[in-house]
Amino acid sequence: MSMIFFACVVRVRDGLPLSASTDFHFNQGFLECRKRLKALSSILAQYPSRGTAKGRDLSIHFLSSGDIACMAICSSNFSTIMAFCFLEELQWEFAASYDTTSISLASRPYAFLEFDNVIQKVKCHFNCASGFQMKANWEKIEEELKFQPPVQLKLEDTELMNGMTNGGHAGVHVEVVPTYRMQRVTPLGILSLVLNIMCGALNLIRGVHLAEYSFQEDHEGIGNVIAFFLPFLACVFQCYLYLFYSSARKVKTFVLFFSVCLCNIYLYGLRNFWQITFHIGVATLSSYQILTRQLMEKQPDCGV
Repeated sequence: MSMIFFACVVRVRDGLPLSASTDFHFNQGFLECRKRLKALSSILAQYPSRGTAKGRDLSIHFLSSGDIACMAICSSNFSTIMAFCFLEELQWEFAASYDTTSISLASRPYAFLEFDNVIQKVKCHFNCASGFQMKANWEKIEEELKFQPPVQLKLEDTELMNGMTNGGHAGVHVEVVPTYRMQRVTPLGILSLVLNIMCGALNLIRGVHLAEYSFQEDHEGIGNVIAFFLPFLACVFQCYLYLFYSSARKVKTFVLFFSVCLCNIYLYGLRNFWQITFHIGVATLSSYQILTRQLMEKQPDCGV
């Protein structure tokens, strides 16, 4: 029977299981496959981001990105394309539910056991999905697998069983491809980027000129130099946070915003009220754009 039997989410660096589906399969073949999956999970960092371990009746597929990897045990006749579509869906769901900090700090197995409900739901949908439902996403996944084919392993490979002691395939090239996709950049977002770059340039120019004067004549003006350079760096990082996904975005955004505000208030005298208002206004707009630009919603054409 063509289906997904088991799925789990593990931490890449040490193979710590974070969550897993509840399985009710107790035949010897499945239990042996679970052992090999556990051994493989401990050496995922040595493999590319996609991989498949083929067996006679069962196969293991894995998809890693950043700190986590999603793994699944499927029947060997289950479509590889559909399996990776399923794993990608799990990654989206897990990334939307937990940040990298909580993942890194997890110290016990199955720290996010409640995610089991999501795994079961997605697994059920993919097991019940028809070929017609998957057709829209089929070509996209097939093209990705042609461009970056999954590494092929043998399920019977003894190195999967002793990978924790001998390190497995030492010569395999490591390449982790992030799958986080942000929503489209809006016209207002482009405006915030342009204004942020302009404010950053103004801060850098004023800071450099003041630094030249301070180091030569007024050594007490070092604080003002720092107060110009810090907003410059804040503007650069605000642009980065808007364009790229990062964990703890809210915390970083607020830290950068308050840094800009405090530095500009400190510079009162070197800047007038309207200049300070302009810089704080741009920082406010940029912060709002960062907080409102989220990860893309899960793909509706994945059969879920």
